[in-house]
Amino acid sequence: MRVLMAEDDETLGSGLKAGLAQHGFQVDWVRDGVAAEREMLTQVHEVVILDMGLPRQDGLVSLQKIRQKKITTPVLILTAQDAVSYRIKGLDTGADDYLIKPVDLLELAARLRALVRRAHGEIQSTVTVKDVKLNSTARVVELKGQPVDLSAREFDLLFTFMMHAGQVLTREQLEKHLYSWGTEVSSNTVEVHVYHLRRKLGNDVIQTIRGVGYVMPK
Repeated sequence: MRVLMAEDDETLGSGLKAGLAQHGFQVDWVRDGVAAEREMLTQVHEVVILDMGLPRQDGLVSLQKIRQKKITTPVLILTAQDAVSYRIKGLDTGADDYLIKPVDLLELAARLRALVRRAHGEIQSTVTVKDVKLNSTARVVELKGQPVDLSAREFDLLFTFMMHAGQVLTREQLEKHLYSWGTEVSSNTVEVHVYHLRRKLGNDVIQTIRGVGYVMPK
């Protein structure tokens, strides 16, 4: 699950990036509001962590600008400002959730997963498509009630397919969901992961749309 984090505190940012990686998040990290606005407008992220007091441009200004341009990516504001008035202002500007620093990593990860689920019309942490059941919190997968052992990358790819069930996804779109900046991706990486998912879950779970990409039928 690819996340954009806008945070200018180096210690906090590095800690959150490392911690969220252990929970299956691929984190792209920017340090100012201008960069945050640019990335929210031009890149694909499942969810955004946004500090309010960013250099160059306040986080709320960045949020207001992307909402004006109809960008609907879920945004969680993470800030040291704990006054109710700040929370109201953040939510009214277009934020979907709000956490006060210092933050518990487990709570942050849970809220991010919840925001992504809601963005795709899911309420529970368990998502089911036909015979496949995935729990995004426990990071476990079952096929017809039996556990299936997946690598971290295979799990993330399956989660992406299940969140977009019935929608054809190109290889480029899948790579953007799976990998953070600077990650070297070989030309057949997605194909290899799809092959392993089919081997473990069945050939019909993910279908190839020739010349376009892949789809997980509903």
